[in-house]
Amino acid sequence: MSQRYGTHLPAEQRDQLRKAARLEWISIGYAACTVTLVALVVGNSQAMRTAWVEDMLSVLPQLAFLIALQFTRKSRRPSHPYGYHRSMGAGHLVAGVALLTVGVILAYEAVSALLKAEHPTIGTMNLFGYTIWQGWLMMAVMAFIAAPAIVLGHLKIKAAKPLHNKLLYADASMAKADWHTNVASIVGVGGIAIGLWWLDSAAALVISAGIILDGVKNTRSATVDLLDRRASGIDGKEAHPVLADLERTVDRVAWVKESAIRARELGQVMHVEVFVVPSAEQISLRQLNSLKKELREVDWKVYDVVITPVVELPDFANR
Repeated sequence: MSQRYGTHLPAEQRDQLRKAARLEWISIGYAACTVTLVALVVGNSQAMRTAWVEDMLSVLPQLAFLIALQFTRKSRRPSHPYGYHRSMGAGHLVAGVALLTVGVILAYEAVSALLKAEHPTIGTMNLFGYTIWQGWLMMAVMAFIAAPAIVLGHLKIKAAKPLHNKLLYADASMAKADWHTNVASIVGVGGIAIGLWWLDSAAALVISAGIILDGVKNTRSATVDLLDRRASGIDGKEAHPVLADLERTVDRVAWVKESAIRARELGQVMHVEVFVVPSAEQISLRQLNSLKKELREVDWKVYDVVITPVVELPDFANR
């Protein structure tokens, strides 16, 4: 199996990973265009400046994914016997902390502008021989750049689910919600137009709150996975359905009296420990090896399987 796009990945997942990498490069190119466009019209609007910073921050999960991808391509070695799949979780955590930190700074600036009652002004500019209010260009740019982010978000979610890649899923969810930022910035600029100066800072605060929320969700999700939470679905809410499949596979084995499973995520894949109470005093290596092969065939995400015969089941495992 080719190691270029990660270890222990079947053909379908390798194809999805290639597609995901292409989407992330496209997203970075799109972000470079949006950052440039917004920079040309940003003006004195606090909401526009905050939206501009968010556009720059949007590349953090994408860069984290592409960098982590380089590590997941590595094979195991004695110094890293579990492989390098957890680099996705590390990248997820770094992106989350960065979003949270910058979001708090931007929120502070927005609140400060509100408390100081700063009245932003937006001037005019000459375009093709006509003098127009710059605010119209600001709103037009924000409306224009909203749709591509939503489309990219949907495409990345379609790639993230079969890959069970939580970093890619988080990036996709942020992209899908980017239109909130665009709408908030348009409202802020519109507020300046009609004399409601505070709408600009309020919109900046709303955008900042969205960045903070993304940072909190990503930091929390990455942290609990790195702390060996039970393997969960891609949204992190429920136990991963493959655990039930593994339990059913073990239950069908004639020589197993009782069993319990402990599984943790190593990025996209899982390390699975199976505790079995045999129905007989002795079991053979052949029986253990046969069960291990069956469990490995349940799902491609079952990267490691360790089977431990015990007298009684531990309390900390799934039963």
